[in-house]
Amino acid sequence: MYRKELFVYEGDRPVRAVIRNYREEDFEGLIEVQQECFPPPFPSELWWNREQLSNHVNLFPEGALCVEIDGRIAGSMTGLLTEYHVNDPDHTWEDVTDNGYIRNHNPQGNTLYVVDIAVRPAYRKLGLGKWLMFAMYDVVVHLGLERLLGGGRMPGYGSKAEEMSAEQYVEAVLNGSLKDPVLSFLLRCGRMPVKVVPGYLEDEQSRNYGTLMEWRNPCLTV
Repeated sequence: MYRKELFVYEGDRPVRAVIRNYREEDFEGLIEVQQECFPPPFPSELWWNREQLSNHVNLFPEGALCVEIDGRIAGSMTGLLTEYHVNDPDHTWEDVTDNGYIRNHNPQGNTLYVVDIAVRPAYRKLGLGKWLMFAMYDVVVHLGLERLLGGGRMPGYGSKAEEMSAEQYVEAVLNGSLKDPVLSFLLRCGRMPVKVVPGYLEDEQSRNYGTLMEWRNPCLTV
């Protein structure tokens, strides 16, 4: 199981953080994180529920990570294992994650697929999202997987959709002429774009597009 202690910084002040696997006793805190990250009008039925969280810790506990600050859960990241190949057809978030229930988790899969990452707004200046991502990279290496993969929202695209295609928007982010809150964050975490997927998730800001982005295990030749 995973546990890492580290210091993050709030301005010039070091703050102790712990990244670890989440457990059943953490469920209420994890649901609170969802509520703060996705407030109304985001539909409350799309927040994590206890059945989903139970599946995470029972089916793939290695992919159920949280970060604590002063004993309070400040964020979480969840994954599952799937078999992925670069020539596979496009998929949706709902299909590949079983709508967050991960009952399709494949213990023999070659890829750790990101189901969700969320950090409470009050803690976002501490860089916890990046540290959660790095922790999940550790899981990829430890399990000898080929890659970490997930679809990134592109919420800045909605305001540019009349001017350019989704692929052109991603290219503009890559060449630095545009910034996107999600894609730019993933790039800073070392993720590399694979392809743009139409209809990836229901998200008006992204015009329902997602960008598959991966991190390859540097210990393997794929």
